[in-house]
Amino acid sequence: MPARLIAVAHTIFAYAAFFLALGFGCTFSYYKIVQNEHYGYPEEWIPSVSATTGDRYPARAVFQIFIALTSGPRFALVFLWYLFTTKSARTSSTAFGKFLLAVGLIRTVSCGGWVYITSSDDHDTHDIAMILYLLCTLPWQLGVWKTTPKSNVTSRKWRKLFTLLFFGTLPPMIYYFIGHKVHRIPGAYTKYAFFEWSLIIYDVAFDAVSALDFQKFELTVRDLSSYHGHEDLDEDKRGDRLDIPKSPKAWAKLQGYIAEIYFGMKPWYFPLFNMGISGYEVLLLVTISPFLLGNRSIQTNVYKNRFLFHMISLAGIASYLIETPSIRLIITAFGVSVSVMTWTATFIGSSGDPVKFERNILIWGTGLLFFNLVKLAWATESPIWPTMKASTGGWNGTGLLLGIAAAISCMITNKKDEKFQGGSLSSPLLKSAPSKNTSWLYAALGFGSLLFALHSMFTDSSLIMRWTVAGYPNYGPSPVPWGVITIFFLSVGLVLSFNQELAANGFWYGFGCLSCLIFYGCSGWLGYIGGLLLGMYSMSLLILMTRAITMHASQKSLLTAYMVYNFLCLAHVWVVAYEFVPGGVYARERTNWVLFSTMLFLGLGVYNARSIVRPQRPEKQMHRNLLQEVRSHIGIFLGTILACSSIISFGRIITSHGIVPYHPEQKLFTAGIWTIHFALDNDMWASERRMRDAIRDLELDVVGFLESDTMRIIMGNRDWAQYIAEDLGYYIDYGPATMKHTWGCLMLSKFPIKKSEHHLLPSPVGELACAIHATLDVYGQDVDFIVSHNGQEENPLDRQQQTTELARIMRESQNPFVFLGYVVTKPLQPLYHTLFDDGRMHDIEPSDDDRWCEYIGYRMLDRVGYARVTHGGITDTEIQTGKFRLESGDLQQWRPSYSKVGETEIAPELRYPEVFKNEGIRNHRFHVLPNNEPIYYKSSH
Repeated sequence: MPARLIAVAHTIFAYAAFFLALGFGCTFSYYKIVQNEHYGYPEEWIPSVSATTGDRYPARAVFQIFIALTSGPRFALVFLWYLFTTKSARTSSTAFGKFLLAVGLIRTVSCGGWVYITSSDDHDTHDIAMILYLLCTLPWQLGVWKTTPKSNVTSRKWRKLFTLLFFGTLPPMIYYFIGHKVHRIPGAYTKYAFFEWSLIIYDVAFDAVSALDFQKFELTVRDLSSYHGHEDLDEDKRGDRLDIPKSPKAWAKLQGYIAEIYFGMKPWYFPLFNMGISGYEVLLLVTISPFLLGNRSIQTNVYKNRFLFHMISLAGIASYLIETPSIRLIITAFGVSVSVMTWTATFIGSSGDPVKFERNILIWGTGLLFFNLVKLAWATESPIWPTMKASTGGWNGTGLLLGIAAAISCMITNKKDEKFQGGSLSSPLLKSAPSKNTSWLYAALGFGSLLFALHSMFTDSSLIMRWTVAGYPNYGPSPVPWGVITIFFLSVGLVLSFNQELAANGFWYGFGCLSCLIFYGCSGWLGYIGGLLLGMYSMSLLILMTRAITMHASQKSLLTAYMVYNFLCLAHVWVVAYEFVPGGVYARERTNWVLFSTMLFLGLGVYNARSIVRPQRPEKQMHRNLLQEVRSHIGIFLGTILACSSIISFGRIITSHGIVPYHPEQKLFTAGIWTIHFALDNDMWASERRMRDAIRDLELDVVGFLESDTMRIIMGNRDWAQYIAEDLGYYIDYGPATMKHTWGCLMLSKFPIKKSEHHLLPSPVGELACAIHATLDVYGQDVDFIVSHNGQEENPLDRQQQTTELARIMRESQNPFVFLGYVVTKPLQPLYHTLFDDGRMHDIEPSDDDRWCEYIGYRMLDRVGYARVTHGGITDTEIQTGKFRLESGDLQQWRPSYSKVGETEIAPELRYPEVFKNEGIRNHRFHVLPNNEPIYYKSSH
């Protein structure tokens, strides 16, 4: 039968599914399917695709029946395109054809995900399947267009048109969706729906073009039993006719990629092992080790034995075996220095061969994406970092064994290649001579700033979200599932790096600068979009910038490049740590200077590299074929990383716990405040699991964390609260964005967050103080909470103004209120009275005169209990908690009772957990208060 009939059948069934559903939906349920969460008819008068196809019978049934009929032609179409491009028209290599086949199959299955699991069934699963479908659409459409025979001019023209229309429709569609979802603009959803339906038209039409390509392509069914000698045909089926590789060569190549990609995730680490200035900060400078490669002998030996050096660098992973933080830091720094030097030697040593050079750069870039994937799987921790161990969720031993196996595998493969090529790999290839028009200084500035941009903003899929987070309801994207989109845009940037002419284009640089401006100047979703575009731009420069620095692989250029990286790393910490470093006042709140310097240095690097683009293009046909093979292999790994990230996000959603308060029957809630020193305990191990256990056992419904912003290089770019929120079931408010230059405050809540405002409290002299003012829906009642961290003891003017501002916020609220903060004063001192008296608040226990810094206040609530709990070695600050119930009657006239009662007079379900009495649990116990036990209060009723 003619193969074009498959494309025709696919088109008929697909269009019938959508537009028959639209007809039935508008006929039987029009007013219901145009209704959304904000508006209905007449403000909204076109239903969305998901509302039409998934919400109502009979439209849903009609759609699902016809889309099921579409699946057969769809799978056939994907497989036929593979056969057509690799066997018939031969417009694609077998490797790329298989990659495209895999993308097509994943795309088809994910379509089934959002078709048969509707948004009303499971909103998150529906969205993840839809995201995966859209992610696969880009490589599918570009790949099909690329492999369309050049002789089929009409097909190429239509495919190009539909691809441009499809992706050109996405920006306005997203714009109107944000207008509906965030700004709640009447009619915005109807405009969004117009673009959404047009996507369906373009998507199906793109695949319909296959009918033009399959004009002379047929399917034949043969009954082999009617032939003599069918054993030969069976032999053909086993591989010869379909060109299935009989040797493990293809797998050996992929195995080599896997091993080297593993090493590509190792250089991205952080040096925090002490909470104050200790002198160990100098170890940040270990990354200048590549300047040693300016010596030709060292360069040759490192390149020749690069996989041995990769094995030596595993000392950084093995350092988890050392308990003493300072020694562990020194060993880690050594491992990082060796890893950075080895990768740089690899780039320099292969710079004379354009294929091997690009392969190494792409593997390194893919290693960064793999790093993002691993951190997504471990809720932003890396399981092989030396701040991890088995009890904190680390897989250090496994990581070490994998590293050793990877190094040995690469050594064996490298030896085989040397033997095959007559020993040509035993020493570095001569690097390309630099052009007279290029500058070693500009090359160094560009490469160093690119390293900083990638490390500071794109070594975790949630980083740019936390740099731009805003208060509710315009909070911005959540790490799950939107971290997948971050990885996708970084992957697109890596693919764009293939085109060095684009990377060196001045307009493309302007696009990067505009993206950085949006990222810095906007918050929430718009800031995140700017960050996505900036990440895509940064990744697109990998090959170009690395090629430029390898042309000037002298000691001065390499030293300058890595010193620029180190200087920017320090600067982006100084903007918030200015109180603790010499001359820090000049860096105060100057993230704009850091980003401006980064983009300026990148611009100089791009300008310098423009003259080296053309001479570096491989002219030999063999080189072009090998380069295409390398890019195809990288495409397979990028597709795998994207698929895995989608699966991991889906898994994190379905395994996360529901959000339910601990004692809803009694309408009781327990609030707490804790200063956690960046989620590293006193021995510098990651502490989120121990923190989780403590707040779970204390049954905290609302908890404020202080010194919580870990989204800088120095703190590891770790969004640690994700793990606790998912595992225990909390809503999360990250607090002021990383771009706001504070040490951070964060709130977890068992109650829905209706709105929140992130405050930067007045700080004329000292470090910036932050506060979250949130309104929670507590059992149907609006209750306000403040989580705040005031400035240092050394700056009394700051603390006075900050406390006055907190009092104003609390005084002006008419809701019941809970204050959870760090005020830096002793009880009954002037600032204490400013906070509580001027703020119309009550101290949870005025007789507790042993407190310093942490306080709990409340208003218009029935105070049930108060307890102080030891920190258990997780930090140097205790946990303070209070139990409250909603009051009834006239709240404005309510006054608290200070009458205390014994524990036996309190209902068991209102008491604190017994496990914290006496010796406690995991070094957490009640302390300080009389008899080292909680205090309970007589009800105000």
